[in-house]
Amino acid sequence: MTTNEKLIKSADRVKDHGEVFTPKWVVDKMIDQPEIAAKVKALTATFLEPSAGEGAFLVEILDRKLKYAAELSKSAHEFGNYALMALSTLYGIELLEDNVEMLVMNMKDTFTDNYRELMADEYQEKPDQKVYNSAKVIIRANMAQGDALKKVDASGDPIIFSEWQPIGKTKVQRTEYTFEAIVNGDGPTGTVQHVVEEMTLDLFPNEEPETFEETPTRHFIPCKWTDIYKEEIE
Repeated sequence: MTTNEKLIKSADRVKDHGEVFTPKWVVDKMIDQPEIAAKVKALTATFLEPSAGEGAFLVEILDRKLKYAAELSKSAHEFGNYALMALSTLYGIELLEDNVEMLVMNMKDTFTDNYRELMADEYQEKPDQKVYNSAKVIIRANMAQGDALKKVDASGDPIIFSEWQPIGKTKVQRTEYTFEAIVNGDGPTGTVQHVVEEMTLDLFPNEEPETFEETPTRHFIPCKWTDIYKEEIE
């Protein structure tokens, strides 16, 4: 353990939530296990950390996956696609709000720093802003604040994750699933959740509820990896 690594934030958090952070040497040793190392070198192999903390495991896996993506790529454009593909395979659930904020920030920083440095070192090119924008959407969709055991988010609603299914090398199909459906092997939600939720605010809580027609099913349309940020639906 390095001298600046803190394994706990407070005794109360350990008592109330069992929160203990994993030192980097343990993270490295676990990821170096042959079965894990092999999956790191498979761009579409997924990883879920159900108690993600600030992202010690996910950040290290992302770092390694991005370097492997650069090894596979023959051009800067291809690297952008592979980098987003690698990022899309990493999922995290964390109960505590401050940890989730750090988790998201650490994932963004790790992606941004690696992508920028590898673009300069391997391809002598500047980063593509579309890659950055799409990475932000993926991280937002794949990192959730909630209870992995109860499978609900901080509001008590089902945790929603996005599957990013590659279509060839350049395109992707995004489909939303509840975490419970993933665990149970069930199907997708059937509609785009975040769009529907934004449109169903209770503006008149004291009024008698009205009956409305069922919201039409909405799906994300297939798109280029670098166009994920547009979040286009049909």
